[in-house]
Amino acid sequence: MTDSHAHLDACAEYAAELVDRGREAGVTRIVTIGTGVESCRAALDIAGAYDGVYAALGVDPHQAGTAEAGRLDEIRELFAHPKAVAVGETGLDTVRRHATLDEQRRLLAAHLELASELGLPVVIHNREADAEMARALEGFGETVVLHCFSSPELVPLVVERRYYVSFAGNATYPNAGALRESASTIPSDRILVETDSPYLTPQPTRGKPNEPANVVHTLRALADVRGESLEQLAAATHANAAAAFALP
Repeated sequence: MTDSHAHLDACAEYAAELVDRGREAGVTRIVTIGTGVESCRAALDIAGAYDGVYAALGVDPHQAGTAEAGRLDEIRELFAHPKAVAVGETGLDTVRRHATLDEQRRLLAAHLELASELGLPVVIHNREADAEMARALEGFGETVVLHCFSSPELVPLVVERRYYVSFAGNATYPNAGALRESASTIPSDRILVETDSPYLTPQPTRGKPNEPANVVHTLRALADVRGESLEQLAAATHANAAAAFALP
């Protein structure tokens, strides 16, 4: 299994413990996400220390109004690391307004330009900004990974554009029926799973910090709604992560 999106540097426990427990549960790959310059450096340190751990590097949209948004040149230099596999997470968030939409737009555009320059996939954070995000990504030529997908209305568009769609632990919540149903319509070669650790703990372990080992709970919930076995969906999402991020 692959946990396609985790924040190992933000977890309270040591990465070694999280990686080991993940492996015991069958999670052999983790993409850990940097959300600012120091977070990106920490993500690369973790990725460099463990087999099967890789890093995506960017500045998250919540920091679009801070000095961190002006440090993408420093992050560009970090892509010399062999385990840096994607740009982001980046995107738009109209719920947690830590930055204005204009500031977020500018930062997103800078990330898309960097991903195009490097020929790397981009990891997208989209929260209640569907139409705006669809416009921003129109014409973007590299791979798009929609992290923590929560926009069932976007399914026809993302299927048409062949984006990768990643589901997190919130898809297991009792009130997430529409989100689970949307997962049943994502092509088998475009679906991913993630934990977003230490956030969005799946329902069976809700109330505790999330970790990569818990990705199995999201897989099980999605497999049920798709009419597939856990093993089938685990194999498909593992292969899809390899294709999306060019992983061995």
